[in-house]
Amino acid sequence: MDRGKRASNIAARNSKIYMDLKDIIRESALPFLPAKSLFRFRGVCRDWKLQIASPFFAHTQSLAFRAVSGLFYQPLNHLPSFISLDPNSYGVPDPSLKFLPVPVHIRSSSNGLLCCQGITGDKAYYICNPVTRQWKKLPIPSANHGKDPSVVLVYEPSLLDFEAVYRLICAFPSSDFDDATEFEIYSSKEGSWRTSGEICFARWKVNSSLGVHVNGVVYWQGNQGKIHAFDLAKERFQVLSASHGLNACLGLINGKLSLAYASGRTLLVKVLANAHQNTMQMTSCETMWADKYHIHLNSAVFGGEAYENAKVLCLHDDWVLIEIGKALYTYDLKTGNVKETCKAPEYGARTYHEIMDVVAPKKNEIMDVVK
Repeated sequence: MDRGKRASNIAARNSKIYMDLKDIIRESALPFLPAKSLFRFRGVCRDWKLQIASPFFAHTQSLAFRAVSGLFYQPLNHLPSFISLDPNSYGVPDPSLKFLPVPVHIRSSSNGLLCCQGITGDKAYYICNPVTRQWKKLPIPSANHGKDPSVVLVYEPSLLDFEAVYRLICAFPSSDFDDATEFEIYSSKEGSWRTSGEICFARWKVNSSLGVHVNGVVYWQGNQGKIHAFDLAKERFQVLSASHGLNACLGLINGKLSLAYASGRTLLVKVLANAHQNTMQMTSCETMWADKYHIHLNSAVFGGEAYENAKVLCLHDDWVLIEIGKALYTYDLKTGNVKETCKAPEYGARTYHEIMDVVAPKKNEIMDVVK
């Protein structure tokens, strides 16, 4: 009798341990998964379905899952497409963004959100989440941003701020001053555009190429090998020098502005070490850019392609996207692993935007759900 009672107690304890493990997986493991996997796991059980559908879980997942899941690219005069870095785990339901009310050009991306601009009509900006297909049309800017605007979307999820707040910053040619650049900022918190009082009268122009946001500062590529920096807190403009030519790609490594470019058979990656080097004494030994990686592009690794013509398309933390010949490769900067992602599109000029599989923001925060 006692032996039977002890066996029953052991079974009860094992059942409790199993339930605790299930709760641990649901509460602690699910937020670290990409959206595509989460949508699959909604069919596991009712508890998981309710957990994944809750707004708090969406907020938590946007903080926990920070890996890049793929890249949107848009050839000239064509619909957007999506390159998944792992098709089994990452994906979006509508890569061409046909859920938006008009055809669009993708202008910028930030932590799971895209900024798009309508091709027709009033050419308004749209902020959308390609995973949930939620979107919002922004008010028409007060300034003329031009045909190919230099805009950067800034969306930084915060643990203590449940409301999803984002900003859109555009550098545009001034209509009041010749050869000057002004800045207009949209805030989702205010729901309106505002032109900054800062005006850049430098002869260096902001290119419409992709800009990046790093620690409260927006950076754009400029002409003559310059990089343009706009501090969002101080609303001050600064020009940084860089001896990298015009083919460098701006990105982020360990929270610092970085750039990568191919020179012959070598891939070079540099990190911004001192943004104020140009204001220091001429005898100072401080350098603005510090070498991070110096990598030989082995033709055997890249399938015998013409690696002398390699071009860096994206840079994010531990990897770069490189176009060599007719193929796109992801190169892991830490391990040296190379993976051929896909064949390069045969169309004309195109841009690439990295994206994360996040399920936030949710309804009633910043998006209007498509009806």
